[in-house]
Amino acid sequence: MALPVLTFHALDERASVISCRPRVFREGLARLRARGHRAIRLEEAVACLRERRPLPSRAFVLTFDDGFQSVYAEAFPALREHGLTATVFLTVGAGDGAGDRRPAFEGRTMLSWPEIREMQAAGIEFGAHTLTHADLTRLSAPEIEAEMSGSKARIEAALGAPVASFAYPFGRYDRRSRELAERHFSCACTDTLGLVTARSDPYALARVDAYYLRTPRRFALMTTRAFPWYLRARNLPRRLRRALTAPTRA
Repeated sequence: MALPVLTFHALDERASVISCRPRVFREGLARLRARGHRAIRLEEAVACLRERRPLPSRAFVLTFDDGFQSVYAEAFPALREHGLTATVFLTVGAGDGAGDRRPAFEGRTMLSWPEIREMQAAGIEFGAHTLTHADLTRLSAPEIEAEMSGSKARIEAALGAPVASFAYPFGRYDRRSRELAERHFSCACTDTLGLVTARSDPYALARVDAYYLRTPRRFALMTTRAFPWYLRARNLPRRLRRALTAPTRA
């Protein structure tokens, strides 16, 4: 059994690799629900791995990286409509956290703490995505530690709840960042394109980026047996590009 962990960033109409059109997102969720698929918590999927239990069938996990305001404006109403849960990984900024809204990122407005608390009260979970969204493979071990522990502490203080999950910025990790993630969190997500299986490493979870679901037809592949083959086909050129441009990992 294999389980898709979907990754979204911004829900808007921009011509950007991190954008997904709101209509595609809404229609995709509606199609999944109509075909009997359900969203489970990321922690539930990880518990299956740790306890060697089968991953549930017709299930998927929804994640959002960065914490753009469009998660509240566009995704949250659709999630409530369909009774779905998700995990939002927050980049919290390098400042002292003063003010309700976090600093703008990638030219986009970010979630405010009141919006985050409203979603938390409705069952949405929040994980850490570092302070500054730095490439952890290019930092020293103390800097990685500060990025992870600082973001975790800031979110826990703001929400009054433990933060168990983490997403590596840009999906990039190395031995040092994986070891530190294991010290601070119960799981960590990468941007490796693929499905979670019984053999998956809880601290290097593969996901399916929304870039590969950016049309209604491609999103619909999730409900078919062709979906794993589609991901494999898209992975071949992607791995080649990464191999040619990736920094040296420790």
